[in-house]
Amino acid sequence: MDEIEKISHAELIDPQAQMVVAFLEQMGLPSDNIIADQPERAIIGQNLPTYLQSLPDDIKRDARYLSKFVVGAGFGLFDYSLNAVWNEVTLDLRKKAIAYGIDIFFDAAVGGKSRDFYETEEDLASLKDAVLLDTCRKLELISDTTYKKLKHILEMRNDIGISHPTNYTINAFELLGWLQTCIQDVLRDRPTEAALQVQAFIKNLRTYNTPIDNATQKTIELKIAELPSHLCGNILRTVFGIFVSIETDVQVRKNISLIAPSIWTNCLDEPKYKLGLTLEGYNTNLHRDKYELGEQFLQVVGGNPYRSPNERAVIVDDLLEQLLAKHNGWDNFHHEAPVADSVASYIAGQSDILPNYAEKLVKVVLMCRIGRGVSYCNGVSPRGKEYYDNLLSLLGDKYSPIAISTLSHYEVQRKLENSECRKQARLALERIKQSVVNARLAECFDYLITRIEKNGHCVLNSDFKKLSAQYVKW
Repeated sequence: MDEIEKISHAELIDPQAQMVVAFLEQMGLPSDNIIADQPERAIIGQNLPTYLQSLPDDIKRDARYLSKFVVGAGFGLFDYSLNAVWNEVTLDLRKKAIAYGIDIFFDAAVGGKSRDFYETEEDLASLKDAVLLDTCRKLELISDTTYKKLKHILEMRNDIGISHPTNYTINAFELLGWLQTCIQDVLRDRPTEAALQVQAFIKNLRTYNTPIDNATQKTIELKIAELPSHLCGNILRTVFGIFVSIETDVQVRKNISLIAPSIWTNCLDEPKYKLGLTLEGYNTNLHRDKYELGEQFLQVVGGNPYRSPNERAVIVDDLLEQLLAKHNGWDNFHHEAPVADSVASYIAGQSDILPNYAEKLVKVVLMCRIGRGVSYCNGVSPRGKEYYDNLLSLLGDKYSPIAISTLSHYEVQRKLENSECRKQARLALERIKQSVVNARLAECFDYLITRIEKNGHCVLNSDFKKLSAQYVKW
């Protein structure tokens, strides 16, 4: 121990450091805040050897960053020492990312169109340190506490590093504390058990081309339900990427189809909406195969309401055209339901009804629900009726006035000339009224419900127009 102390005073508190300062002054170069003061170097000399001795040999054996740290600290170049240890932290975090799964890591780190440019381990170097750090925390490769410590070190490294002009000087105890954090919390730390489970699951899923049986499926679903929601989001992004890949085995896609609904259910909304934007990107960039497979995936998990607003507006508008054509065409009872199902897949709640197609949606659905006035099945598609009732029950105060005004349209008025259609219109209005909270709107619906079965023109009565004038522009 005496020998170690002798080395520390002889080398870590190098008297030549002051000679370097003097040389800088003689050359007319800046000399202040370049080398730490001798008392600070003395603190390093008294404490660093003991700490280094406490480290296991396997940590020190190839730790060139520690050698650089010692040299920098000994000469008083504390910012150089900090940079040396931070570079090692960055390399270690990249190793953690590679071990976890490079695709999963990039899925979590990079979004939008940029994702296509990150594929190999070498691409990790293109990520900013802050993004690398944030993603490691998100994937639980480091703990929240470690993340906060490292975030502070990164900010200090960026603000007072060698490449940044600053008047701040790092003190010895700060430097030693940062060294200890980096070694103990990162370089000797391992990912959480949950993170390792996700890693193993994804790795096996990619190559598992045997059908998943019911027992295995149930086990996987139970495990997924136990994971933190953010890890479920990571899994969702990754299995989506596997599913849409052209190279993926058909059986692997079938296996994903079985477990994807469970993953989807346990996710928060944010990663779901991001998948919708990703799918739109495939379409915009003409990745036709990926786009079609992505559509299949969202159909499997019931994710159409999470597609981008632009896509939903175009798709739903087209589906409504198809639904109306089926309704007016031959054998409509049979052909309406599949299209109604597709429409409903984009509208899980009132918030999914976009203003772009709200009027058209209400009109087409109401016409289909009123039916064609024949005696068979009361003129309404039996399988389609459930979809129509569900959609009408979503209108609420926001969209129910559209239903009122729609009753005055020529096409609907023609239907209401038929007694069976008037009966079905009353049932439709009762369904809509259940979602209405506003008392005046409820009064409007009561007015129509009590009269429409006998008089299809009651919506055109002057007293009703006065009653509803606040909500309908006549």
